[in-house]
Amino acid sequence: MDTGLFRILIGTTKGAFLLTAQEGRGGWKVSGPFCDGWPINHIIGDPETGTIWAGGGGDWHGAGVWRSDDGGENWTVTRLSRGQLDRWAESDADFAAMIGWSPEPLPFGETMSQIWSLGLVGGTLYAGTKPAHLLASTDGGQSFALVEGLDNHPSAGSWSPGAAGLVLHTILSDPEAPEKLWIGISAAGVFASEDGGTTWERRNRLSNLGGCAGHDHPAGPQGGEIGHCVHNMMRAPGTGDVLYQQNHHGVWRSPDGGRSWDDITAGLPSTFGFPIRVHPRDPNRLWTLPLNGDRDGRFPPGAAAAVWQSDDAGASWRAQRAGLPQQGCFFTVLRQAMAGDARDPAGVYFGTNSGSVFASIDEGESWEEIARHLPTILSVEVLDRG
Repeated sequence: MDTGLFRILIGTTKGAFLLTAQEGRGGWKVSGPFCDGWPINHIIGDPETGTIWAGGGGDWHGAGVWRSDDGGENWTVTRLSRGQLDRWAESDADFAAMIGWSPEPLPFGETMSQIWSLGLVGGTLYAGTKPAHLLASTDGGQSFALVEGLDNHPSAGSWSPGAAGLVLHTILSDPEAPEKLWIGISAAGVFASEDGGTTWERRNRLSNLGGCAGHDHPAGPQGGEIGHCVHNMMRAPGTGDVLYQQNHHGVWRSPDGGRSWDDITAGLPSTFGFPIRVHPRDPNRLWTLPLNGDRDGRFPPGAAAAVWQSDDAGASWRAQRAGLPQQGCFFTVLRQAMAGDARDPAGVYFGTNSGSVFASIDEGESWEEIARHLPTILSVEVLDRG
């Protein structure tokens, strides 16, 4: 396998795939599927070691985290919970032998069905699950322990699922202070810890600057909060803990680590979307990909694809369309399916539920389809060792 220095890591409903750049950020080559065809919700890599982790599973497999130490050539899985295959194997010796099943108990029984997100913070690998729990591994993903502080949050009994279930889908940290963590749960909102996960604070409050007093949409801001159905969230570079999120009803900015949120949706063609991306060096530059609404098909408005960019922290927005389909475009870009690199100019990448990957190596000014006909894409990340 080509062990190129620049890769796009792709999680799909039928396994993990790798897109390797053959020269610079071009000449892409697809390899996969990996991870025995498991649904892979999120795949990340460590640029220092090249280790790749892929989290996923489902009702059939249970939850698990796959790991490759050789650029994707070989993979091993740490199974964390039981699935339907375990129940079948228990009662069918031939089936158990065929799949090489072991009767040894799995660490989390049947308490979770999928890994939904991964995050590498210092030497700890975090995993978010469905239903929402946070797990932590200090041995590179060979074993995981429950982060009990989150489970013990006073609000935990009231968390309500989104359409995809009660999923912990976003894990963020401060690179300079790894004890500071943020997570996103649909549909329980944003939580933050400043002591490495021992205690957690719920942070969904609207800014005191006014507006957004109430909405008729159940996911809209009301009761002094932004709405708990957070779709995706990123921390901006630099100090100050500036956060951005796309939720079920708008795009929001927090200047204070999530303690308060300002609505920055004005200028976008819709309030609905899934991913958000922030420039690696400019905390005021960000991208999102609006869809036409949760009950209107969840495709680009007017069936014309556009990534919308702001250069002023969401005060204004402009559409970037060059190279993107402008008619008959009905794809969806899911919450973890937009990523970026830290090169200059910065690259931005997204994957669609129709199996395409689009890339821009000029900060969104122009786009190229670099892969197509993949399975439904659930996540996109970049592994850049250059």
